[in-house]
Amino acid sequence: MALYENADRLVIFDADGTTIDAFHAIELAFMQHGMDIGDLDRFQKRRKLFKFLGGLREFPKNLRHQFGKQSRMQLLATLTEVYRYEACLYPGIENLLRALLACPNTRVGMITRNVTIDPETTLKYLFKRFGIDTGEFDYFACIPLTENKSSHMKLARQTFAINPARSYACGDEYSDYLAAIEAGMHPLVVSYGFEDSVRLTKKFGVPTEIISTSPGEFSSNLLNALNLSSNVKISGV
Repeated sequence: MALYENADRLVIFDADGTTIDAFHAIELAFMQHGMDIGDLDRFQKRRKLFKFLGGLREFPKNLRHQFGKQSRMQLLATLTEVYRYEACLYPGIENLLRALLACPNTRVGMITRNVTIDPETTLKYLFKRFGIDTGEFDYFACIPLTENKSSHMKLARQTFAINPARSYACGDEYSDYLAAIEAGMHPLVVSYGFEDSVRLTKKFGVPTEIISTSPGEFSSNLLNALNLSSNVKISGV
């Protein structure tokens, strides 16, 4: 049995749908190519394969525009530009990240499957617009879509010899929830990103008690879990 001598805490964040308003970035990129992603409610309910193809209403039109490698690369380039220069963090998230990055004995990481071109540079540009240097994160990893996050979560935790009981992983999808459990970390899930509360609870059995329905609720719940509610104040929370 491992013994943990330090009392540091660890928080791992997901990017798209948890800290970054990915839906509206995707929506804007699609619009520039004459495509339609549909509304957020329907987007959240789609199976992963169809997230970016649209639902029954949007699929035929989108398929015409996505046909061919050149068209897909142009869309990816547009999405990258939108992320770097127009995409936003959810309200209050920038203040939450700044507070945690400045908090003693708190390690902050980000693990993401962001699909833009050179995602590490893309996210560096995006966060810089909100006054956050991604170089300040204790652990920062951009991984392929097919790769499970749990191994990176374990690596981050083991690198800093942090007790699993003092480790939290935050995400917006069932796969994030599973990865956190596999890594021996406490999962915190949000339902304002890629999957809604009904899908998370009814389809996947994620406990309602660990789901936050808004960025403000998420910030409050995380600070409470870290026992920071009394000395860290987040604007709008």
